[in-house]
Amino acid sequence: MTLIESPETATAWPPLDLDAWEPTRDTLHMWTQIVGKVRMALSPPVNHWWHVPLYVTARGLTTSAMPYGPGTVQIDFDFLDHRLVIACSDGGQRTLKLEPRTTADFHAELMAALKELSVDVKIWPVPVEVENPIPFDQDTVHASYDADAAHRFWTVIARSTHVMTEFRGAFLGKCSPVHFFWGSFDLAVTRFSGRTAPRHPGAPNVADSVTREAYSHEVSSAGFWPGGGPMREAIFYSYAYPGPEGFADWKVRPEGAVFSKDFGEFILPYDAVRNSPDPAAVLRAFLDSTYEAAAELAGWDRAALESQSAK
Repeated sequence: MTLIESPETATAWPPLDLDAWEPTRDTLHMWTQIVGKVRMALSPPVNHWWHVPLYVTARGLTTSAMPYGPGTVQIDFDFLDHRLVIACSDGGQRTLKLEPRTTADFHAELMAALKELSVDVKIWPVPVEVENPIPFDQDTVHASYDADAAHRFWTVIARSTHVMTEFRGAFLGKCSPVHFFWGSFDLAVTRFSGRTAPRHPGAPNVADSVTREAYSHEVSSAGFWPGGGPMREAIFYSYAYPGPEGFADWKVRPEGAVFSKDFGEFILPYDAVRNSPDPAAVLRAFLDSTYEAAAELAGWDRAALESQSAK
């Protein structure tokens, strides 16, 4: 049964129909990859590739401050005024419009702006984690930008970040930030048991070195996927690596969450969250119960890893 949305719910958790915004989604995927590659080139390595994602802000997505020479540089996607802002700690700044334009044009203007600010950075100009990648400087295919769709997308990941940050705060063990991976184009947060994991077998369109560093230790990971490729609808997801025996059969919350054998993870349709009377509570139930499945079945030391005051 589809619930009637209140004005507040409809605003905070807007619809995100892939068919309506897929060209913009695919273009933003390329643009965030270009900016993300700049972050990866300038930032010192952090375990599990935590130096490469972007972070949700009050206006969009950011690289956060990246070291360069004696100062710092930061690049922000602003999905309210629809611009890309490059700011340096010496006061230098450049702005690019977020509007319909080819990825080749976006790449050229961004790299030129960085050069004008005396930021000399080289990136591998080919997207990752996609089939049939087109080099950024040759990409005239991805050229769409629907401002309303971009704003809706940011609204969803901003609201999701609020809930996922509260979920993260209940864990005392090693846990990732809530961050946006531009390669896979998803928002994620990952808890660690503290134990090492078996060698990862690899993933399609991803270098083995990347997955083996990301999954060097046992994890329970959850996040938001806005749809694309074989998964057409926006979903929240949760998986464990390595997946403990019985994981797929664990009864998780809320009603409507299921284990996908195709993807090897629990999934909860975004629409099931946004159409509920309390979307944040529904999402939190999904995060908590899927983590419990991983932790209980794999024998995590929950008493040591979880905050009792947060329960």
